[in-house]
Amino acid sequence: MPSAQDPASGSLTEGQLRAMLTLLGDEDPIVWRPIRQRLSHSGNSVLSWLQPHRLHEDPIIRRRVNGIFHERDASTADNEFMAFLLTHGDEFDMEEGVWLFAKTRYPDINISGYRALLDEYAEAVRVDVAGATPGEPQLRLLNSYLFQHLGFRGNEASFYESDNSYFNKVIDRRLGIPISLCVLYLCVAKRLQLPIAGIGMPGHFLCRYQSPREAIYIDPFHGGKLLTTADCIKRLQKLDVTFEETHLAPISSRKILSRMIQNVQLIHRERKDRTESERLRRYLVALGR
Repeated sequence: MPSAQDPASGSLTEGQLRAMLTLLGDEDPIVWRPIRQRLSHSGNSVLSWLQPHRLHEDPIIRRRVNGIFHERDASTADNEFMAFLLTHGDEFDMEEGVWLFAKTRYPDINISGYRALLDEYAEAVRVDVAGATPGEPQLRLLNSYLFQHLGFRGNEASFYESDNSYFNKVIDRRLGIPISLCVLYLCVAKRLQLPIAGIGMPGHFLCRYQSPREAIYIDPFHGGKLLTTADCIKRLQKLDVTFEETHLAPISSRKILSRMIQNVQLIHRERKDRTESERLRRYLVALGR
């Protein structure tokens, strides 16, 4: 319990803390917002005192106390992600990057639990995939499991929704956009040791299976549809894009993560959400260094 002489608590006594907790439940934002601000910046001892009140019987106080911890955890996640971006090159662990990014928005997620779930996805098809002919037969087995059995699909109804780009939400809802569903595909394929890379084709992200004998493109947004190089070129022509070899070349983990964040930032810019847009811009600057 913090004492009156505890500098970490901002010299708050037990009685003062209890009074502030009561005021935190006030309906008037002029009253509760300064209180929340003071508690948020009063040090670890005050947070320790607040911890049991995350289950406070008053739902308003409970929500606002949890908000204090959420802000603290989000700030920690932000620092961790920025440190990751500034200390890694182009070919970092893509999965680690997307999880650290997800934590900046959802700091309470259990990354180990989600990784274990991805392990389960891979284990469910490992024997069948290993026993299949390399190439298309393997891909069809993986596609059947992910898109038919598990039901992952493109979120065509709400394409411009930020949760389509946060990996925990993609897994929870089994919905995503082309790049986030490709990330899912890449994560499972890596566990199965399949030679699959991300392809940053203009307008529509894809995956590519590459062997000395063949190249097969995969579209997870459309149920894992398998495409040839000619199919991809036709798609580009429909977008009035002149084909270049680089359009179908694998891209780095850094570029995949950058493209994911760009998608989310564009959504918040369109919504005039300056706080979120600026937060995401900082990550893009770090990625572009």
